Amino acid sequence: MRFFRRYIIVLTALIAITLSCKQNNAVPETEPEETVEPVPVPTMRWGINIDSLDVEDGVIGRNELLSTILYRYDVSSQTIYHLEKASQETWSVRRMQSGKPYHVVRDRDSVAKARYFVYDINKTDYAVYSLTDSIFSYTGSIDVDTVLNYISGSIESSLWNAMIDQGAAPDLAGMLADIYSWTIDFFGIQRRDSFSVYYQELYADSVRVATGEVLAANFITSGTDHYAFRYNYHNERGEYFDENGTSLRRAFLKAPLSYTRISSKFSNARLHPIKKIVRAHHGVDYAAPSGTPVYSVGDGVVTARAWDSKGGGNYIKIKHNSTYTTEYMHLRGFASGISVGTHVSQGQLIGYVGMTGTATGPHLDYRVFKNGTAIDPLRMDLPAVDPIAPDDMSQYLKAVSGYMKMVGLAAADSIMNDTITNTASND
Repeated sequence: MRFFRRYIIVLTALIAITLSCKQNNAVPETEPEETVEPVPVPTMRWGINIDSLDVEDGVIGRNELLSTILYRYDVSSQTIYHLEKASQETWSVRRMQSGKPYHVVRDRDSVAKARYFVYDINKTDYAVYSLTDSIFSYTGSIDVDTVLNYISGSIESSLWNAMIDQGAAPDLAGMLADIYSWTIDFFGIQRRDSFSVYYQELYADSVRVATGEVLAANFITSGTDHYAFRYNYHNERGEYFDENGTSLRRAFLKAPLSYTRISSKFSNARLHPIKKIVRAHHGVDYAAPSGTPVYSVGDGVVTARAWDSKGGGNYIKIKHNSTYTTEYMHLRGFASGISVGTHVSQGQLIGYVGMTGTATGPHLDYRVFKNGTAIDPLRMDLPAVDPIAPDDMSQYLKAVSGYMKMVGLAAADSIMNDTITNTASND
């Protein structure tokens, strides 16, 4: 009996020890993982978190001022005054133009206080103006993707229509006209003239927002190729050169305005349309609507801004160098800042088409003088400026050889090989 009692005690102890060991070796229960809620990504536009704000879009109306727009949103005159001051070092509100989009960012409540005014400078750049207690402004750009595109076609009616037929944006025609403005008279292009263009298109969120740079082009007029290749020469702003490294930029523009037609050419004996007498007309008359902008064809200094009592009306004369002077007559008015002694740049606005003086309708009488003698502007041999230097030609051709093939220059390889060979032999 005593033995049995001891047996029970020992057995009980062993069972207790075994249970204790199992408890010590048991895998502890894991606490449930804490669920982490994802942090919401804020909706950003123009560098502003607009999650709790509303955006109202609009377009600046004709002759509409910034103050007119902001008064509608209860922005005070004092705030607008300080805003004009704060914007002078970024994008001045005085530079805003009618027809441009704008956006007003407002509180999402019953008061709907205007917080920001955003102005679209162009399709990729914008200016932001703070309307809160801390008035400031800044500029920015939307993120864009660049896509390369190529089109070609022939002209049946106009360059613009031909571009549209190929699915290009309308502004591409204007860009080509600017590139070739020194070398091609686009009012003289003919049916069956053709073109090919390799260019950039800019996209934001898969939406096309703008045309980028034209990288290469060929415009064929009357069977003659006119190549243009964009190249950053000596790290300067990109310019356009032809297959021989000759700059497309000239000392003078082909014409000082966008005109409707040439109503009268250079002549030593022309029947005057009003006085009905035969006399010399040493200029070219460009018919254009009254108010059409007139630009200086080249760099120079204004030597006259006056009234011509002999029939020329308002006129401007510009001395470009020791050889050439140009004159612009029958102007409706002069551009701001244009006076005798003003230095002007090529393409700078100088006045507006009118019919002052003796004129049957609005037009520009444009004249060119070489060493004091009138010459025919339509027959001028305009020299190129800033060509590619011979020592740099090999590098230039390597850079644009791919573009040459893209726009149809079949001799691209031979031109490059000849240049490299000549360079090597000179060394």
